[in-house]
Amino acid sequence: MNVRFVVLTVKGLEDMFIPMLNNCKTTKFLKKIHAQIVKFSLSQSNYLVTRMVEICDTIGDIDYANSLFTKVDDPNNYLYNSMIRAYTHKHRYISCINMYRQMMRGIASPDEYTYPFVIRSCSATLRVDIGEQFHGNVCRFGLMSSVVIANSLLDMYVKCDRMGYARKMFDEMSERDVISWNGLICGYVRLRQVKKARDLFDEMPNKSIVSWTAMISGYTKTGCYGDALEVFRRMQMVGVKPDWISLVSVLPACAQLGALELGKWIHFYAEKYGYLRKTSVCNALMEMYAKCGSVDQAWQLFGQMSERDVISWSTMIGGLANHGKAHEALKLFHEMQRSAVEPNEITFVGLLCACAHAGLCDDGLRYFDSMKDDYNIEPGIEHYGCLVDLLGRTGRLERALAIIKSMPVKPDSAIWGSLLSSCRTHRNLEIAVVAMEHLLELEPEDTGNYILLANIYADLGKWDGVSRMRKFIRSKSMKKTPGCSLIEINSLVQEFLSGDNSKPFSKDIHEVLELLALHQSEEHDLVVDTILN
Repeated sequence: MNVRFVVLTVKGLEDMFIPMLNNCKTTKFLKKIHAQIVKFSLSQSNYLVTRMVEICDTIGDIDYANSLFTKVDDPNNYLYNSMIRAYTHKHRYISCINMYRQMMRGIASPDEYTYPFVIRSCSATLRVDIGEQFHGNVCRFGLMSSVVIANSLLDMYVKCDRMGYARKMFDEMSERDVISWNGLICGYVRLRQVKKARDLFDEMPNKSIVSWTAMISGYTKTGCYGDALEVFRRMQMVGVKPDWISLVSVLPACAQLGALELGKWIHFYAEKYGYLRKTSVCNALMEMYAKCGSVDQAWQLFGQMSERDVISWSTMIGGLANHGKAHEALKLFHEMQRSAVEPNEITFVGLLCACAHAGLCDDGLRYFDSMKDDYNIEPGIEHYGCLVDLLGRTGRLERALAIIKSMPVKPDSAIWGSLLSSCRTHRNLEIAVVAMEHLLELEPEDTGNYILLANIYADLGKWDGVSRMRKFIRSKSMKKTPGCSLIEINSLVQEFLSGDNSKPFSKDIHEVLELLALHQSEEHDLVVDTILN
C-alpha cells in the first residue's frame, strides 16, 4: 500500500485559513478560527493576524483586535497599519497616535498607508503640534509626493485653523486633485473668508458639486445672499446638477431675499429627484415658504412629511407665530408634546413670539418658566427679547424693565429698542428715557432711536424735547439709513436702495414711474371734471 504524505508550508497553512476568514462575520466565529490558528502554531503570522484585525475593524470589535495585536512579537507595517486604521474608524485617536509611536520604536517603517490615518487623528483631536511632527516625518521618509498624505496634512491644518500653513501646503503640492482644492476652499468658508474662497474657487480647473456647495454655503452664512443665488444659478448653467446638500445651502438665501419663485422651483426639483425624503430639505423649504409669506404652503409640506424632527416642529411653530396664527402655533406645540419630541431653544422662541403677537401675556410667562422647570433649557437673549416684547405690547413696561435688569446676560440693543418702541405705544416717557440711555451707549449712531424718542415727546406734547432731539441729531451730522426693497423677476432678485441711481436701468425705471404718475394724474383730473360737470 502506498501512503502519500502532504507537507504544508507555512504559506500553505496561512492560505488554508483565508477562505474561512473571508466568510467570518462575527467575533464568535472569529474566535473559533483563531483557536485553530493557534493550534497550528500560526499565532505569530503577521499575514493572518492582519486579516483578523481587519475583520475586527469591520465588525467593530476593537478590543479583540488589540488583544490579537499584542500577542505578536514582531508586527510588520501591514499589521501596524491595520491597527492604526481600526483605531481611527472607532474614533480612538489617542490610541492611534500611540500605536504610531510604538511603530516608530520597532522594526516596521511607516509608509503612505500609515500617515493619512495618524494625521486624521491629529485633525480630530486638534493636536496641530503632533501633526507638525508627523509632517516632518513625512518629509524625512520622502512621502510628500503622495497626494493622499498631502491632502491629509492640508485638512489637518485647515481644521486646526492654521490657514497660512494650509495655503503654503497647497501651493507646494506637486500634484493637486479636487480634494485638495475643496479642502482649502472649505477651510476659508468655515472661517468666513469668502473672498479668498471665491478667488480660489474661480481658479479651480475642475469644480465638483462639493466646490459649488461650499461657495453657496459660505455666501449664505456671511449674509451675501445674492451671491449665493448667483453661484447656484451658475452651477446649473455649467451642467452641474444640485444635490440635496446644495439645496439646503441655497434655500436660506431664498428665504432672506424673498425669492419665492426660485424656492418653488427648488421644491419641484426636490420632489422630482426624491430629495423630499430628506427631513433637512423639507425643513429648509418650510422655512423658505414661511419667510416668503407662504405659510399655507409650509403647512401643507409639514403635513406631507413622513418624519419630523425638532427642527420641523420648531420651524412650523415659528412660521405660524410670525404670520399672526398664534393659536395655531400653540395648538401645534401641544401636538408636538404628544408626539414625544423634545422642544429646544428655537421652539420656545416661536412660542414666545406667538404669545407676543396675540397678547397672551400669562401664557407667555408660563412657557418662559417652563423652559427651565420642565425642559432644563436656560433662556437665552432671544427668549428674553421675546418676553420683553410680550410685556411691552401688553403694557407691562415696569415688569419688562425689571426683567431686563435681572437678565443673566447683558441686554443688547434689540431688547432696549423693543422697550423704547413699547414706550411710544403706551406713552411712557420715564421708561423711554431709561431705554434711550442704554441705546446711546450701545448704538450711538442709530438715528432711528433718536427719532423714536422725539416722536414720544411729540405724542405727549413736549415740544421742547422734540426740538432738543432734532438739534442733537443735526449736531452729530447723522444720516438715516436709506430704505431698501427687493423684487424677484424671472428668479432674479434685484435690490433697490432709496436715492440709489447706480443701476444701469435706473433711468428707464424713473421714466416708467413718471409715465405712471402722469397717467394717474390725468385719470384724477378726468374724475374731477366728471364730478364737477
